[in-house]
Order: sequence, then structure tokens, then C-alpha cells
Amino acid sequence: MRLKDEFSDLRQQLRPMTLYQKFEHASILILSGIIAVIVAFSIWHLALRVLASILISGFDPTDYEVFQAVFGMIFTVIIALEFKRSLLAVAERQTSVVQARAVVLIALLAVVRKLIILDLKTTDAMQLLALAAAILALGIVYWLVRDQDRKQRFTREVAEARTMEQ
Repeated sequence: MRLKDEFSDLRQQLRPMTLYQKFEHASILILSGIIAVIVAFSIWHLALRVLASILISGFDPTDYEVFQAVFGMIFTVIIALEFKRSLLAVAERQTSVVQARAVVLIALLAVVRKLIILDLKTTDAMQLLALAAAILALGIVYWLVRDQDRKQRFTREVAEARTMEQ
């Protein structure tokens, strides 16, 4: 599609929006751009650190501390990508607000990242129990919200099918 056609389509999409909706849309696009830049630099930094570790020191991926550092950085990038994806869903008007499911998934990823980078030698049992409880609670909420989304989608599909029959 040509750039002129894309701008024309964008203008048609923005016309029915209120001033606040236009502001929200622009804010989401700016935030998405900022997150994209952060993700690109994070990937670049991760690649440089891994290459430097391989070339300068004996990179041993089986070493637990190396594993923690590398996968902690990878999870950070994954969290940022998921956050960006949820913002883009709002920008594309698939939803009017950030979905609770996306927020719970991002929180779940953050807790799992924390669990991966945690130094088990210095961590007490209560902190591990708290992380396990947080993961369990977030998992249950994600499962409940997922079922709610499935029910809403089914209801919408039934309504569309009835409209088509008429």
C-alpha cells in the first residue's frame, strides 16, 4: 500500500474519534515507538554482552550465574515486547483499554523473571513462598480472565451469526 493511501486510511479512522480518543491514540503510538527503541537497544546490548563474554572470558552457559544474567536480560526484552503488543492492540482499536489479561501476563512474566534471576543461596524461604503464591494467584487470574474473553467472543460470534441470518 502506498504511503499516501495509508495516510488517507488513517485520516478516515481518526475522523469519528473524539479529541480525547485522538490524544489517547497518539500517546499509545508514541509509547510504542519509545518501547520499540528500548527493545532494539536492549537486544543490541544483550548481543554485545554475550559476544564479549564469549570472546573475553570463558563463556560457560551452564554456569548458573551466567544463565541467570542472560535469561534475566532475555525476559526483560520479552516483557517489553509483550507490553508493546498490548499497547498496539489498543492502538488498532481491537480494545478500548489495555486488557486485564495482558496486564496479568506481563506481571506473570515479571515474577517469573524475578524467580530466574534470584540467588537461591541468599534467599529465604518466605520470599520463595511469596513468589510462588504470586505466580499461583496470577496464573489463576489469567485462567479466569481467559475464560471470560472466550465467553465474550462466543457471545459476539453468536450475535453476528444471528444478524447474518436476518
